Amino acid sequence: MKKVAILQSNYIPWRGYFDLINYVDEFIIYDDVQYTKRDWRNRNLIKTKNGLIWLTIPVEVKGNYHQKIKDTKIVDNFWQKKHLDSIKLNYSKAKNFDLIYSLLEPLYRKKSFMFLSECNLIFLNKINKFLNIKTIISKSSDFIIEGDKNKRLVSLVKKVNGDIYVSGPKAKNYIDEKLFEKNKLEIEWYDYSHLKEYDQLWGKFENFVSIIDLLMNKGISSKEYINFKKK
Repeated sequence: MKKVAILQSNYIPWRGYFDLINYVDEFIIYDDVQYTKRDWRNRNLIKTKNGLIWLTIPVEVKGNYHQKIKDTKIVDNFWQKKHLDSIKLNYSKAKNFDLIYSLLEPLYRKKSFMFLSECNLIFLNKINKFLNIKTIISKSSDFIIEGDKNKRLVSLVKKVNGDIYVSGPKAKNYIDEKLFEKNKLEIEWYDYSHLKEYDQLWGKFENFVSIIDLLMNKGISSKEYINFKKK
């Protein structure tokens, strides 16, 4: 039984994103839907001694409210140095700083990125490799799909010969379970409660921060904090 998950492209996502990728057989990046402003598409949180801060990639959205994620362009590349400096400043005392900084630095020093989704995918693939996550990664824009939200999801799962659609519990608000049943597809509601706490810098534990936080604090052991659930 092939399990498939579908989520929008995110910048250096939280560990739950990778936990879900690891759990399924194929993970589809939903990149041909509308870009949402002030969301996780182009930004994420890291911890600092003064609290949480956003690392944000500047993108071009003004006056173009219906643009798709895959078509969203990065405005400039000054952000790369800024983000790298912020990571260095706030995680230099982490136990695994040298290891993870050497992993991330070449990505941030890469030549300029044109599109947000391209940038997000490069970071995603690099971190997956470090965590030894071997799930197939594909993009919704690689397939021809039509219809409303539910029909598109059903179509994507069927395009990759999936049997089970794995989704976060928030999707219960809009998922048409009868449509999936009609198409002989099961739905599995994914529960992130198995994710346990780990030692962090800077005060109380914060769960919903970028995966970078886990990597800096746990290094190679990071996979022990995302790989509890099995396919």
